[in-house]
Amino acid sequence: MHIAVDIGASSGRLVSAELKDGKLVIQEIHRFANGYQKQGDHLCWDIDHLEEQILRGLEIAKQQGIATCTLGIDTWAVDYVLLGENGERLRDVIAYRDSRTDGVMEQVWEEVSKNEIYRKTGIQFQPFNTIYQLFTESEELIQKTETILLVPDYLNYRLTGKKVMEATNASTMQLLQPLTKDYNTDLLALTGFHSEQFAPLIEAGTIIGDLSATLKEQYDLPVCTVIAIGSHDTASAIAGVPASGERWAYLSSGTWSLIGTERKQPILEDRSLEKNFTNEWGINNTYRYLKNIIGMWVIQEIRRVYPVDYNFGEMVEEAKQTNLKQIASVNLNDARFLKPDNMIEEIQDYCRETDQFVPVSIGELSLTVFHNLAIAYSEALKELEALTGESIQTLHIVGGGSQNNVLNQLTADYSGLQVVAGPTEATALGNLIVQMIAAGELDSLDAGRQLIRESFPVETFLPDGRDVTGEKRRTIHDSKS
Repeated sequence: MHIAVDIGASSGRLVSAELKDGKLVIQEIHRFANGYQKQGDHLCWDIDHLEEQILRGLEIAKQQGIATCTLGIDTWAVDYVLLGENGERLRDVIAYRDSRTDGVMEQVWEEVSKNEIYRKTGIQFQPFNTIYQLFTESEELIQKTETILLVPDYLNYRLTGKKVMEATNASTMQLLQPLTKDYNTDLLALTGFHSEQFAPLIEAGTIIGDLSATLKEQYDLPVCTVIAIGSHDTASAIAGVPASGERWAYLSSGTWSLIGTERKQPILEDRSLEKNFTNEWGINNTYRYLKNIIGMWVIQEIRRVYPVDYNFGEMVEEAKQTNLKQIASVNLNDARFLKPDNMIEEIQDYCRETDQFVPVSIGELSLTVFHNLAIAYSEALKELEALTGESIQTLHIVGGGSQNNVLNQLTADYSGLQVVAGPTEATALGNLIVQMIAAGELDSLDAGRQLIRESFPVETFLPDGRDVTGEKRRTIHDSKS
């Protein structure tokens, strides 16, 4: 039996998997809330809560009859934990949306140019990248730090007592060189930290160890071996893409939209920097060549502040029933949409400032967002083709956003590509198949993707609202005017 711990910005869960009749069967064991809260001057994650919920989930697994298992943990990227000499946290874990990094990226560019940083790391520029977070740390805290762990590595450490850093997630720090896979000393010097303070790098698929004896005494847990999977949730999501052959791209659709392709070599040229593509490390010595676009975060925030409570499915349905003669062109990647107090007002103000139709109803707001996301996806795909010199035939959309048929169809229409949507559980599935490879149950990532294709349904969307039979399927109004 294998258990994936998949933790996102708003929730986490434990999912079990086993092979039955040649298919992978998964079951959710435990789900729990997550989120950052104000602690003193900063927005922080409750990392103790996450640890407690993982252990609670394992206790439930034991109660359900799971006596032995492997376990892998994936979370978001860039955020880290500082440990002192005694192995204990030096302070709360600050969230990437905290304002402490505002303007820091530009300060770093005064020391090392933007182009040089990109050539050294291949990582896209986000104001919350680990390098800029570390840049804000005090000299006192730097001196007290014995070990730096990223969030999933810290949770692995709490389970096993082993301090290691999984490579797919570590690459997002914007401190590592993609070809040599070691730290860039110039960039590290800017932060005040040194390479010995970072836990040793390991590859996805490495066995970390068994649960600690202390935990076994305190909790009723299965016999469990912890495995380093693609601990950046995007790395696991891409491993879970049910693709085969070539000429495909992926879109991991959740709070963020990660759109790109899997490559054997990074692209470190200035033209790649200009389009803000990143070369994060993938599983099996690949590179996740992708662009980070704002995603369902906008819809989540609209839902949060809208005076009537709509769930996401209802928002999609309202968009489907909405007929807009004009679609406002909104650059959702503008920094103003990263963390506004009121997303609805921010979108409406943008539309007024640019003299465009102002959406008001939940259907108008949702459809405006879906159109602009689809346009952004289409533009990113064209950039991807130009940068790689390779044409794309199929876009695989995975993750929770793959259930949005309005957005799926708009993406097919704007991009002109075949869109294959699903599975929604790609992150957990990618996590699980890496465990299965490490356990010797699968012989390759390709075999794992084939198993996913054979085990989980997908839905295909063709441009202009036609399905794979050539019949009209579109049910939303043609509002691309």
